[in-house]
Amino acid sequence: MLNVTRGNNPLFALSCLWQGVKMLKHAELRKYLLIPLLINMVLYTGAFVLGYHSVSALIHQFIPGWLSWLNWILWPLFFVSFLIIGFFTFTLFANLIAAPYYSQLASKTLQIISGNDIAKADLPWDKVFFGELRRIGYLLLRVLPLLLLFLIPVVNLIAPFLWAAFAAWGIAMEFMAYPLEERGLPFAEQKQFLQQARMGVLSFGGITGLGLTLPVVNLLIGQAAVIGATIYVYRLSENPANFSTVEENS
Repeated sequence: MLNVTRGNNPLFALSCLWQGVKMLKHAELRKYLLIPLLINMVLYTGAFVLGYHSVSALIHQFIPGWLSWLNWILWPLFFVSFLIIGFFTFTLFANLIAAPYYSQLASKTLQIISGNDIAKADLPWDKVFFGELRRIGYLLLRVLPLLLLFLIPVVNLIAPFLWAAFAAWGIAMEFMAYPLEERGLPFAEQKQFLQQARMGVLSFGGITGLGLTLPVVNLLIGQAAVIGATIYVYRLSENPANFSTVEENS
């Protein structure tokens, strides 16, 4: 049983995320961080290089020399667009690839913070993978209606705020899934729990999303979010024993 009232507290959720950041240096977790880190580095670097050369070629092809001053506008637009597109595409793609490794990271984190080898049924990689696909499908089905809001007069004034809230919700759903799967909660029950702890979940997802838009930080914030989400779910349990081991073993 999870204490939803406590989970709805934004400060509590953010304190768990901060614990996740601090646990990145934990010796027993290092091997679980490496592969997701490499996946993020390859995807973000490849996407940036490809986008940079593509935009550079388009500028040289379509912008005449006498309009070269527009470069001062186009390049900042490229970097902003890269952050937005990268956030909503490459982040989801990276999580899809790294899902089995994030699941292992959540499992090891739970073992450390509980001080015990907690018995669980190891999910086959294909179930983890298809569970990730289901979450992505849930999010993508809601992206288009939100994008259409930008085209509606007056409504488009609040569209950025709705988009930000949806992004925070989607990110929290992504990273909370791993510890909730540890507890055997299927996708439908995960959504129900997240809806009941909405304020805490949105705060967790919002700060994680901010980290995902920051260069260098975005390489490790995903791993910190998995650890933080695991701490969050564990501390909402009825009798979370031995939580002090997080500090002692860091």
